[in-house]
Amino acid sequence: MKRLVCCLFIVSMGLTACAPINSPTMNATQIPTLISSESPTSTPTIELTETSAIQRPFPQHTPYAQGSILPNHRSQAQLDEDVRIFYESWKANYVIAAGSDASGAPLYRIAFGKEGENHESTVSEGQGFGMIIVPVMAGEDPDAQVIFDGLWIFARSHPSEVDPRLMDWKVPDNESGNDSAFDGDTDMALGLLMADAQWGSLGKINYKADALTLISGIQESTIGPKSRLPMLGDWTDPEGEDYNQYTPRSSDFMLVNFRAFAAATNDDLWKSVISNSQNIMTSIQQSYSPNTGLIPDFIVSSGENHQPQPAPANFLEGPDDGHYAYNAGRDPWRVGADALLYNDATSKTIVNKISHWAESATGGDPTTFRAGYDLDGTPLDGSEYFTTFFVAPLGVAAMSDPSQQQWLNRIYDAVYKTHEDYYEDSVTLLCLITMTGNAWVP
Repeated sequence: MKRLVCCLFIVSMGLTACAPINSPTMNATQIPTLISSESPTSTPTIELTETSAIQRPFPQHTPYAQGSILPNHRSQAQLDEDVRIFYESWKANYVIAAGSDASGAPLYRIAFGKEGENHESTVSEGQGFGMIIVPVMAGEDPDAQVIFDGLWIFARSHPSEVDPRLMDWKVPDNESGNDSAFDGDTDMALGLLMADAQWGSLGKINYKADALTLISGIQESTIGPKSRLPMLGDWTDPEGEDYNQYTPRSSDFMLVNFRAFAAATNDDLWKSVISNSQNIMTSIQQSYSPNTGLIPDFIVSSGENHQPQPAPANFLEGPDDGHYAYNAGRDPWRVGADALLYNDATSKTIVNKISHWAESATGGDPTTFRAGYDLDGTPLDGSEYFTTFFVAPLGVAAMSDPSQQQWLNRIYDAVYKTHEDYYEDSVTLLCLITMTGNAWVP
């Protein structure tokens, strides 16, 4: 079975005391009944504004690992304002009112695009992006908790038909199957833990309990029982011939999320997932990209020792499945954030290799970075354009090395006012939150 879980080659991320609300707590397996249809406008209309006390209001100015850097050519106040402005644009374009549940609480979804058919669709990946963005903006956005709750209840109203604790990867349903995609659920689970830290779990939704239920679903249905690696979704047979527990998508190495799950569950399994994910990336860099550090979209393993190697062309999504393309472009952000937030030396080594090559390959001009590369650094056919999707994550990677201060500044200037479409803008906003010192973990 083949899934298209992310955008492909598009041209055009303290428990608080609060008064309980007199409505039942929704468990992660309960499905709400919708009573009104989706609003035709892309600008959310907030119907309920009752929120809990905010523990971590934006901006946070999180202390990152010692030796980390921020863009230093703009003041902290300017950096914070850049995030506010980008968030408002992102919210206006992609946060969509989607009716209400039986209690009258508004539902929200993240649109897959600004217009047309994509604007009418939602993927679990986007729902996950929204659920890790919105808690960060609490305090700046007075409706953050209402929107967050609406995103989560919408996700619960569209369960996977394989494991109903997880979300159907695409809404409306499509002919390729109503099952899950790893990254969407994994970001939603982190978002629920962030919501618990931001607002507490004594209100309408018990965020912590729902997070633990979702994490259990992720573990049982999408983590390889032997490999301890992310699988592509709950549709993947761990022992399958084509797709199995040894065929991960590199952008599913979501190390920050895994560390948060380990802390929330006190389960050492997640430490194994972290180390195994890092080992895969290190092996690929040593064997296939010693000069660039680039990691392919998909990875397959061979032999009894499950030696990792780039996936062949058309493994799952297209001819560039074994290249640094529109999945792996997120890797410098995902892994770089782990270096910043958790001071992990292995993650720092992985992203430093990519970051130094990228600066050298472009002569220090990030606007010339191409939209996809072979692992040896050869630009892919049709990649002759700039997109923030590939460049913004490089900014997060550069933050771990003070010698790349000017490179970081130039990356920041290239992306912080540039708007494209759902995928690029969502990843860019998550990278801006990190580059401005405002990313945090529960």
